[in-house]
Amino acid sequence: MGYALKIYEAFREYGEEKARILAEAFEELEKRYPQILDMATKKDLTETELKLTKEIEQVRKEMKEMELRLQGEIEQVRKEMKEIELRLQGEIEQVRLEVEQVRKEMKELELRLQGEIEQVRLEVEQVRKEMKELELRLQGEIERVRKEMKEVELRLQKEIEQVRLEVEQVRREISETKASLVKWMFLFWTGQIIAFAGLLKLMLR
Repeated sequence: MGYALKIYEAFREYGEEKARILAEAFEELEKRYPQILDMATKKDLTETELKLTKEIEQVRKEMKEMELRLQGEIEQVRKEMKEIELRLQGEIEQVRLEVEQVRKEMKELELRLQGEIEQVRLEVEQVRKEMKELELRLQGEIERVRKEMKEVELRLQKEIEQVRLEVEQVRREISETKASLVKWMFLFWTGQIIAFAGLLKLMLR
């Protein structure tokens, strides 16, 4: 039990669990082979103790080297992680700048589109106003044309009526002329007949 305790004390600084396992293993060895301690002489014990001490020192040296190597690897990993962190921070900053640039461009685009939309709206309003004015002007011209057509229609109706009156007047004059011609022709032929009858009477005598 004494050697197990010494082993535990010797290896405890490298880890409680490892020291406990070594101590329990040595203690189990003592229980199974108790005659080993009885057979061992003082010289053997000293040599064994020296050998164990040497091995312990060797193990300590190896563990120290392992610890230094692990520390170096840990430092290397920390350095790599730091480099990765710095690189990621740079990339994140670059992405942030790109996002800000995109937001700025989108804002400028939005403002420009709003300006263009407002310009188009004003142009549409102007076109609507011009169309309204054109519609009103056309309506005025249409009304004026209708009025002129109405006046022309009335004037034509008056002229047609005047022509009808003139035609009636001409017809009446023609009728009167015919009557006069018939009257004069009757008188003419009556005179001719009387003259012929007188002439015929003279000739018969």
